[in-house]
Amino acid sequence: MQVEKRVSDLVAEKIADRPDLFLVDVKMLPNNKLIIHVDGDQGISIQDCVAISRHVGFHLEEENAIETAYNLEVSSPGVGEPLKLNRQYVKNVGRELAVKLQSGDKKEGKLIAVTDDAITIEEQVKEKGKKLQLVTSQIALNDIIETKVLISFK
Repeated sequence: MQVEKRVSDLVAEKIADRPDLFLVDVKMLPNNKLIIHVDGDQGISIQDCVAISRHVGFHLEEENAIETAYNLEVSSPGVGEPLKLNRQYVKNVGRELAVKLQSGDKKEGKLIAVTDDAITIEEQVKEKGKKLQLVTSQIALNDIIETKVLISFK
């Protein structure tokens, strides 16, 4: 969609001097809600979200890019949002993940390494009659349907 491309360009323009920030996703929903997810290697502040929102909103209004009333929401991806970018995986090294694979299998484990085309997780596996073992699995990114960070309340 043209609006999403323009918004992506506006966000890139606003965060160009902030190499720690990155655009995750832009979605224009059917109910005229424009959602922008931006993240940072160390997270993103509310002030950064406000600045991006003002920049994008100002330019969209000036250009009359959206002809009807719309809601603009700028935030970091929520806790339940799947990881989409390699940079998000890197940010979450050391955390527990739930990974759904193309094969239908599911894996859960600690993310211990990330490359450009794969992740490595450490899973706890218990085979029948044996002790619990830590098993390291490398998973190609193109074998992954969805990855979510598991939240622990320990």
